[in-house]
Amino acid sequence: MVRIAERSNLSPQEFLAWERLQPTKHEYFHGEVFAMAGGSPRHNALCASVLTALRSALGDGSCNLFTSDQRVSMDRGERYVYPDITVVCGDVSLQEGTTDVVANPTILVEVLSSSTEQYDRGLKWEGYQRLPSLTDYVLVSQREPRIEHFRRESSGSWVYRSAVSGGRVTLSNGATLDIDAVFDRLLELPGDA
Repeated sequence: MVRIAERSNLSPQEFLAWERLQPTKHEYFHGEVFAMAGGSPRHNALCASVLTALRSALGDGSCNLFTSDQRVSMDRGERYVYPDITVVCGDVSLQEGTTDVVANPTILVEVLSSSTEQYDRGLKWEGYQRLPSLTDYVLVSQREPRIEHFRRESSGSWVYRSAVSGGRVTLSNGATLDIDAVFDRLLELPGDA
């Protein structure tokens, strides 16, 4: 994926002040600002389906679920991203000095697009691994009924699992995602080929 910086040499504080005034979302990486594109109907429907499935699976109310409008802080405020879905189990912690930047995600979900897949699997994933609160990273395909799952073990290492049609993904807290239910009729929608 080619990412072209829209702005550069901004401090984290300058970025947050500027970003809050923008009509569109931008990610921030060590002084560089990158515009984010909107999603296809399939991408957005998959986000909604996973969010609904997670809400049902996490049912006890101890977790809060957020859409792609939720900004998350990484690398001690040197990076800001907008995961497709952010889940915080327990109290929500905000980055110090902010009212809109989550600092303690438990589960992060990205629906893969051809333009973002390399970033979601590479640089973004490297940053996510450094979040001490993160227990699960979930990647959802747009091309086939497939969900990939990285789960942090008690040792701190990450275990990878993948599930396809007929399977399930079980998160660290025991919540499960049924692949067929998540993808039900959604691959028929316009999206990444």
